[in-house]
Amino acid sequence: MSHASIDDSTLPGHTRVLIIGSGPAGYTAAVYASRAMLSPVLIQGTQPGGQLTITTEVENWPGETEIQGPDLMVKMEAHARAMGARIFIDTVTALDLSRRPFTAQLDSGATITADAVILATGAQARWLGLASEEKFKGFGVSACATCDGFFYRNRQVAVIGGGNTAVEEALFLTNFASKVTLVHRRDSLRAEKILQDRLFKHPKIEVIWDHELAEVQGESQPPGVTGIRLRHTSTGAERSIAADGVFIAIGHSPASELVKDQLELHDGGYVKVEPGSTRTSIPGVFAAGDLTDHIYRQAVTSAGMGCMAALDAERWLAEHDMAGQPDTHGAEIPAEA
Repeated sequence: MSHASIDDSTLPGHTRVLIIGSGPAGYTAAVYASRAMLSPVLIQGTQPGGQLTITTEVENWPGETEIQGPDLMVKMEAHARAMGARIFIDTVTALDLSRRPFTAQLDSGATITADAVILATGAQARWLGLASEEKFKGFGVSACATCDGFFYRNRQVAVIGGGNTAVEEALFLTNFASKVTLVHRRDSLRAEKILQDRLFKHPKIEVIWDHELAEVQGESQPPGVTGIRLRHTSTGAERSIAADGVFIAIGHSPASELVKDQLELHDGGYVKVEPGSTRTSIPGVFAAGDLTDHIYRQAVTSAGMGCMAALDAERWLAEHDMAGQPDTHGAEIPAEA
């Protein structure tokens, strides 16, 4: 029994579809898998609801002019439950994809096997680890320009970083902000040359070289950012500049630890899927959302991939008779007579 179940139900020993992760991809997969009568089990993980639970206003979710991120995730979880998904607060600590049925070990001590697995563990933005950064997350500090840039029309913002992510975010923010300051700790950027060229030519963008973010400055009541304190990486000299928003753009870390030695990965740890599908390098294992997506990273695209994963899993299961279990995932499962 999983002592961590929300609804006090017993974690089954086996399920047709195991969904790992509880962001938009996981919950949407649960809705579709439930509607396909697959009775999916969803394990929520350490952050039920995913990255949207640390987001405030969401204005780009279709059908909701504005909704709080945590409220949206509560609605999605309730929707999945209403469709029949069995949802547990627990964490998968080990996943064996070497043979079918696949086996997951949970933090509660429970074990569950599954005919198919949908991975929706997401990705986490990398942060600098400053106390002031944590204090103003959601109140002027963000890691997603396409999510939050809209709120900075005609205001000054700063972007921290020097790779493709930082330059792309800085360029995107010029659509809204009156001024964008890119702060990089080195004297040259790591971004692609074509992006650098666009950045240097843009009249709204200023680059501050050889500096790192020392502190996010702001007010407590109401919480909001007013500026940043920078430190020169060589001399240690400090300076402050005005900013209404700060975007930390030092990359993302896909949560692929569970499968890093089992599935094919690319682009720094993202799970590789077949183009136009959610199929991974192991038959019966599907991946959706930010775990696979280093380009868009939006709630709506994650939800779309969750739908795709459930449909892919449904079709794959329909083609196989899971009663005839092979020893390894490489063996063929006989078709149903």
